[in-house]
Amino acid sequence: MSRKLHLLIIDPQNDFCDLPASYCAINPVSGQAHAPALPVPGAHQDMLRLAALLNYGRAGLSEISLTLDSHHRYDIAHPTFWQRADASAVTPFTEISAAAVRRGDFVPRQAVALPRVLAYLDQLEAHGRYQLMVWPLHCEIGSWGHNVHEDVRQAYAQWEDAHQRVVHKLNKGSNPWTEHYSAVMAEVPDADDPATALNSDLIARLAQADQVYVAGEAGSHCVKATVEHIVAHIGAERVARLALITDCISPVSGFEAAYQDFLHAMQARGVRLMTAAEVQVELVANA
Repeated sequence: MSRKLHLLIIDPQNDFCDLPASYCAINPVSGQAHAPALPVPGAHQDMLRLAALLNYGRAGLSEISLTLDSHHRYDIAHPTFWQRADASAVTPFTEISAAAVRRGDFVPRQAVALPRVLAYLDQLEAHGRYQLMVWPLHCEIGSWGHNVHEDVRQAYAQWEDAHQRVVHKLNKGSNPWTEHYSAVMAEVPDADDPATALNSDLIARLAQADQVYVAGEAGSHCVKATVEHIVAHIGAERVARLALITDCISPVSGFEAAYQDFLHAMQARGVRLMTAAEVQVELVANA
């Protein structure tokens, strides 16, 4: 291979994919089929295109990194962490602000957590990137939903066999006190948890590539946050080496505008917007 071509796959996990029934295994305890917790419309087809790209272009691909959203049930962004003032449940897709917590509209179920929660929300809102969103319980460590989409898993396994190399797998999100959309760093790093701080090893790994292609889910959140952080830390001279594979990325429903704004902003910074077919041409030429 004449060029170092690196594929970064963000959170290609079952819980984020709008999988057909044939992909949803039976839970042997309940007897019911598993169902994705937070399916992104279009994600299954994204993953099929990504798997095909891997299969056709694997010979020209130098390195693969893959991130895995990895949560505990107890998490500041999960419903069971919270309750309303009347002790009723907080439903998924509820936004919670520091002001609402101070008013008592929402409270952590563990009262002792309140000071830490308020300190977190204040820092989060000061950054101006996101407000706390309560998501459905998703990508729980050890669960079916945490697993990688099967077509993608099989495709990168064949790359590993062919190249006799390991896909670099990176877990993120296991600190229950901070949101961790980005593979580069948490939204509010925890001073007591190095895993939430800037991942300089990942930045250095990506910086060695002649080209970094990015795919995965969801374009409105984890892909967006990761790429924004990469652009901020990889060095201005390397930003043009980044490419978003736009037909292998989709946004969370309701956040389409934020995703489009992200694409325009990244393109303005010099990031290329490409299709899987266009990337395939480059990979085949590099074989």
